[in-house]
Amino acid sequence: MSQQAETGEAIRNEGKYMAIIVCWLLGNGCLFSWNSMLMIEDYYVYLFPSYHPTRVLALVYQPFALGTIAILAYHEAKINTRRRNLAGYSLFFLSSLALIVLDVATSGKGGIGVFIGVCVVSGAFGVADAHVQGGMVGDLSLMSPELIQSFLAGLAASGALTSALRLITKAAFENSQDGLRKGAMMFFAISCFFELLCVLLYAIVFPKLPIVKFYRAKAASEGSMTVSADLAAGGIQTHHAQGLLQVEEDPKLKERMNNRQLLLENIDYALDMFLIYVLTLSIFPGFLSEDTGSHSLGSWYALVLFAMYNVWDLIGRYIPLLKRFKLASRKGLMAAILSRFILIPAFYFTAKYGDQGWMILLTSFLGLSNGYLTVCVLTAAPKGYKGPEQNALGNLLVLCLLAGIFAGVTLDWLWLIGKGW
Repeated sequence: MSQQAETGEAIRNEGKYMAIIVCWLLGNGCLFSWNSMLMIEDYYVYLFPSYHPTRVLALVYQPFALGTIAILAYHEAKINTRRRNLAGYSLFFLSSLALIVLDVATSGKGGIGVFIGVCVVSGAFGVADAHVQGGMVGDLSLMSPELIQSFLAGLAASGALTSALRLITKAAFENSQDGLRKGAMMFFAISCFFELLCVLLYAIVFPKLPIVKFYRAKAASEGSMTVSADLAAGGIQTHHAQGLLQVEEDPKLKERMNNRQLLLENIDYALDMFLIYVLTLSIFPGFLSEDTGSHSLGSWYALVLFAMYNVWDLIGRYIPLLKRFKLASRKGLMAAILSRFILIPAFYFTAKYGDQGWMILLTSFLGLSNGYLTVCVLTAAPKGYKGPEQNALGNLLVLCLLAGIFAGVTLDWLWLIGKGW
């Protein structure tokens, strides 16, 4: 191996483990606020018993997320990724703070006005999610697969952490006066702190990591215009990126496939992402929060189901790190994803005839398969493309993911309407 290659390999791996940790934290922050809102569903059900808050908030969230990511994915080649991600994390922070202010201002009372205010915040979370999730997945798609895997694991960890915190706060405040409200406020105080931490991590720490600078410089040398602000934050001007990589200028490197070509070439991956989440969101969280019957766990039942889903979703996102268990075949991925649809009748029959043990088992498998397949698709799809194409493809796949979530939430509502509310 030449000295130049050895130098490049050293730069590529320098700061790798710190980058993995930071990516995990940034992934956590991407959904921490939204999961916090979901995990206090018992508080919102208490405040707004007639409005189906879990389902309504999810239905409000998704159009904002989907509409925003569609616009951002279309214009991704011209968008400043640094501003996009910082705007998203900042909006998460401000929206979480707004929930605390709203609750304090109304003294924890319900009513249609307060519910509309909570729905507005839910829509803001959707806009923030589209900024961050699409921006980060696109950005990390042009880097090492281990970084995007860590970010995706962080997404799932936000659910597991919020589930654990909710169980702890429910136990701590269950017998105290106004216990539900105290637990909810603690949740959003933690969420505000964590989102502010993510703003600082992305603004100050992440762009200065050597491995991140290497891959962004590589993308810039291939014609990417989205990384220039992040490179500047890391102390590298775009025109110096070529020097960092020690490569000759080649005009062909800056040629790239357009979004339509990328989508057509990866239509199976796009469909994979859509189908994974249309199934998952047709069951979680709406069906699990309202349609699983009465069981011995009482008010703890939905929280336990949420926790099991989130924990197994997190575990599933680490399984592909073991190469022998990673599913890389495009046909194999499609077959596995289609086979998950047997879970729909399984859940409905279990809710009607089964006990809580079977429901917990099914929910665990739903989470495990969701996390595993998500990582397999998003780490496999960008391979073989140049930096700008990888960024574009990452945005397109997140668009398909959010479209699947929207379709799943809509199907869940159709089920509710079919039951006559």
